[in-house]
Formats: sequence, C-alpha cells, structure tokens
Amino acid sequence: MHDRLEEAWKVRQANFPPEIEFVYPLDTALISLTGPHCDLDCAHCGGYYLQHMTPIWRAEVGGTTSCLISGGCDASGRVPVTRYLEQVKAIRQGRRMNWHVGLIEEADLLAIAPCTDVVSFDFVGDDETIHEVYGLDRSVADYVRTYQMLRRHVKVIPHITIGLRGGVIGHEYPAMDRLEELGIDALVFIVFIPTPGTRYADCQPPSIEAVVGILAEARLRFPDKLLHLGCMRPHGKYRAQLDPLAVQAGVNRIVSPAREAVQLARELGLRIMQSRECCVF
Repeated sequence: MHDRLEEAWKVRQANFPPEIEFVYPLDTALISLTGPHCDLDCAHCGGYYLQHMTPIWRAEVGGTTSCLISGGCDASGRVPVTRYLEQVKAIRQGRRMNWHVGLIEEADLLAIAPCTDVVSFDFVGDDETIHEVYGLDRSVADYVRTYQMLRRHVKVIPHITIGLRGGVIGHEYPAMDRLEELGIDALVFIVFIPTPGTRYADCQPPSIEAVVGILAEARLRFPDKLLHLGCMRPHGKYRAQLDPLAVQAGVNRIVSPAREAVQLARELGLRIMQSRECCVF
C-alpha cells in the first residue's frame, strides 16, 4: 500500500496546488421529501438516515445557505422529487440546492432543474449489488442511462459507496471503470457504516487498507479531478486511521476530518481551507 500511496501523492502534487479543503457542512439544511419513509428498506440504510432529516412540510431553513433535498425512494428506485416542489421553491431563495434523485425520469429532472445547483448520484458498479442492497430489478445499465441523462441537464457528482454490499468490496472498481468511460467532474467516496436495525447491522465496514487502495486508485485514474471523502463513513478509531491516509492518497476534500488528518495536512505543507456546506458545492 505504501508504494501506491506514494504514486497517488505524486499525481496529486503534479495536478493540484498544495492545498486541501476540510468541510464542516453546518450551513446546509437536510430536507427529506418523504419524511422517514422509504419503500425500499435497503440493506445498508433501512430508512435510518432519513430520521435525521427534516421533513419538507416542517422545513425551517433559518440562516442556512444551502439545502440537501433528499428522501426515500419508491419501488422503482426514484425519489418523488416533484411531490413538494412548491415548498422547495419557497425555500430556494438565496440558497444553493443539492438533490438526491435516485433513478429519476427526464421529465421530473426538467421540472426540478430550475431549483437544482447539483445532483449527488449514487453510482453502483454491478448488478448483484443493486439487487441485494436495494432489492431493485434494475441493472448497471439503468444507472449509466440515468447518469448520462443527468449530465445533459445539470451538474452531477457521482458518489461511490465503498463496501456498499455489507462491507464487501466488489462493485467499486467496476463503477470506476464505467465512470472513466462516461466522464466525471468530480467524485465523492463514502464508506459503508454498519447501521442498527438494518439487514447489514452485524456486518463490518471494509478494511482501511481496501478503502485507501480504492482512493489511491481513483487518484491515479482521475488525475486532475477533485476527489472527496464524504460525510458518510465510520467514526472513532476507523476515521482516525482512514482520514490521514486519505490525505496521502490525494483526496482534495474531506468532510468532518479526524484531527489526525488535519495534523498530517499541516505536516505535508498543505494550505488548509474550510467550508461549511455540502462538499459537492
């Protein structure tokens, strides 16, 4: 792993200025269009994370400068993005908006496009993972078509969940293969978290070495594209070990970094920048 990290770090140095951004997204309101409900009951989430979002019908955005508009999916893997569109428009004024849309149809995307600054799109690299995790009768081809359609109309930042299939590495490298072919503006990585009450509750997160290997591989494959380590990843000792290695692997942005990553960034001579919204903005 050491040699791979060195190679990735050299690629980063060759393509980016000596700086890193640490993101503390306190100014982004988290809004769910479905409240805590999701039809899919996915193996890794089970609606758990929707419980920590504010339902759109109770949204009070206060002094926030941006919103994450998300929600549970229907049985086809789509977030019902137009259901409360008037309420979304009401909180749009002066705020940037990042949407989770799922496998959206083009007509729905065109309807929300005036209220969209960026779409965060979860990209999955193999059919078996789609079927097992989401329970969807969908394929990678559906994700490719949706991603291509999104790129025609809005800014879209793909997300890859490392260890999505219960902590097992499998879909991540094929996902990068496809995204190399399709093109990206930036790429966000998040990491599977064993979550209470889900089918994967008793699984383990992927090994630190496996995650870092994927981050380094991404830096080599996408030498001049921004790489983000997003907010969804295990806390505690796991994050304390992962985050500084992510710095070495050439990641450009880290959300809520462990102090070990901040210290290493200083030791490497990186200028530290900070921001307070979703990392995709």
